[in-house]
Amino acid sequence: MKFNLKKYGIGSLILILTICSSGCKKYLDEKNNSNFVKDTYFQNASQARTFVNGIYTSLYFFQNGDAYGESPFITIELFAGHATSLGQSVNNGNVINQRTDAVNPGFETVWRGSYNAIANANLALEQIPNVAMPDADKKKLLGEVYFLRAFFYYHLVRLYGDVPLVTKTVGVSDADLYPSRSPVASVYDLIIADLTLAQASGLAATDQTGKVSLGAVNTLLASVYLTTAGFPLNKTENYAKAAATAELVLPSYTLFDNYLYLHDNAHKNQGELIFQSQYLVGVRDNAIPQLTVPFNLPVGAYGDHLGAMIPTNQFFNSYETGDLRTQERQFYFSSYPQNGAPANTITFGVHALYKYFHLESALGNGISDENWTFLRLPEAMLIYAEASNEVGGPNTKALAQVNAIRTRAKLSSLTAALTKDQFREAIWKERYHELAYEDKAYFDIQRTHKAYNVVNNTFGEATTTPTEQGVTFKSQYYLWPVPQREINTNKNLTQNTGW
Repeated sequence: MKFNLKKYGIGSLILILTICSSGCKKYLDEKNNSNFVKDTYFQNASQARTFVNGIYTSLYFFQNGDAYGESPFITIELFAGHATSLGQSVNNGNVINQRTDAVNPGFETVWRGSYNAIANANLALEQIPNVAMPDADKKKLLGEVYFLRAFFYYHLVRLYGDVPLVTKTVGVSDADLYPSRSPVASVYDLIIADLTLAQASGLAATDQTGKVSLGAVNTLLASVYLTTAGFPLNKTENYAKAAATAELVLPSYTLFDNYLYLHDNAHKNQGELIFQSQYLVGVRDNAIPQLTVPFNLPVGAYGDHLGAMIPTNQFFNSYETGDLRTQERQFYFSSYPQNGAPANTITFGVHALYKYFHLESALGNGISDENWTFLRLPEAMLIYAEASNEVGGPNTKALAQVNAIRTRAKLSSLTAALTKDQFREAIWKERYHELAYEDKAYFDIQRTHKAYNVVNNTFGEATTTPTEQGVTFKSQYYLWPVPQREINTNKNLTQNTGW
């Protein structure tokens, strides 16, 4: 039977078939196989592995962008209100000032890219059980797919709320071609079920080739439990589950002793890096450093210097005095030798993100293949600390997790004298400062309904606490709008409140 999927109603879902090296450390460019024949393709383990490798390539859309600096990883961060955009993007400026609308192309990129990945995951879950291969290998391969489907649904449900819940392949004549939105709770039920299956699939504790590991599964599941304990579900019983699941991750990873290792090539998929999107020059590159260096200054051998995501000075100043992360060329930098004339030092006038500065490309040919990190150990450590504090207040192990991060930053340790409320805010601040500009802050606002007032170093209600730009968070911004093009295509879709 020929499988020629044309339209899903929620966006065009193109099956992606990608040839990949056996270790999946690099993913090659995807091919649009419009005449893909599903019943004759999944004939052996090699074909199954190759198809699953192709699902990983959907991760790239988070870093995709145009010449004006519009990229999903930037759009998500700008919603948190702690960055400026010094480039030419009207859409980025509209997000910062909370005047964007449902035709912002970033909203469609995430929606469509996620459903493309989910369509491929659904097909893999249907076909791989029939492939002749060792049972243990098959189970692990399916575990990777369950993780990936959960990963993309986790982004969809947090960003858009109720979303179509599609769990099987859909053809042009199927009744489910134009699905309605499913409740948030149902989407989370699927996410948790998928990750639970991935937990039991026999995946390795860690993986240094770029594939899903048990550590990645447990970190993502712990994040899901923490999120569902907050808004909008408020299932507070999930704090205990978040703590227990995050605790499973802690023994398998170690903190780097050098912040440079977070964004260099030599330490990809190692140390504290739990799950990354893989890049390699000559195979797939990205514009992460170009997007995050100051606008129009010759810093590094890049053709573009876009300044699309620049930390506010107020956020930079919210770090404690002496924090190593604020020292020059740690998490941030404010000057750098001019490209081609290193005797000249360029002073930026802002604090740009050194944590995304890629020395290999800056000092080379300007082509970046730094990996993008979705999950790393400090997030698991802070999930454990926050969740266990919600269950029973400050405890020795929770304090140890936060203090390990603070010790690396050359800060004094927190003490057991903190109250539960004080420890909660200390953890939240550590999340903002350690996971800064890693697409975590906006999701924290969603689940806590609290915003970090960096000027006063306190947390306030999100809808009454102004950002550094003087913008007060609008309640409609707890969710993204359903892309207008999807609503125009699928009459069963409805729009989120306020959009």
